[in-house]
Amino acid sequence: MRTSELKRSTAETDISLCLNLDGTGASEIETGCGFLDHMLILFARHGRFDLNITCQGDTYVDDHHTVEDIGISLGKAFKEALGDKKGITRYGSTVLPMDESLILSAVDLSGRGYLGYALEIPTEKVGTFDTELVEEFWLGFIRSAECTLHIRQLAGSNSHHIIEGTFKSVARSLKAAVAIDTAFADEIPSTKGVL
Repeated sequence: MRTSELKRSTAETDISLCLNLDGTGASEIETGCGFLDHMLILFARHGRFDLNITCQGDTYVDDHHTVEDIGISLGKAFKEALGDKKGITRYGSTVLPMDESLILSAVDLSGRGYLGYALEIPTEKVGTFDTELVEEFWLGFIRSAECTLHIRQLAGSNSHHIIEGTFKSVARSLKAAVAIDTAFADEIPSTKGVL
């Protein structure tokens, strides 16, 4: 099974995370940030990843460290669970409608961290969540997962729908990228022979 279990402790956060890439979408999420919990539950469900996360963070300051460190931890878990990436499809893309919003995401599990981020979230907050932290989450993720991720907003004006559509779209793109291509199950999907 392609799984990862990790702990990450800093002066700002204490995170425990378990990931199963070949799961059913089951999740138990307690980050101390309710909106992020909701997004990660959606992410697990739409990617069919089993995901358990607990985080004790300095949310009395703000949610920044918690959101960024969970992105970093989730990226590390993906990298670890993928191992040498033998047999994976490598690429995935999704265009996902979320009511009036339309989000495109595309991922390449290339071994190179790059984020192409083109979201225009109209409000500074959704509830108490700072919407600028969406980009920080995905930056932490791509740097640790060592993948290329493009996220583009094609339509939309509702901040909640844009963010929710983003997490769902990326989850579905990652689901496609980590899937085993049975025709190439014993091969690394690169002419270099390594990712």
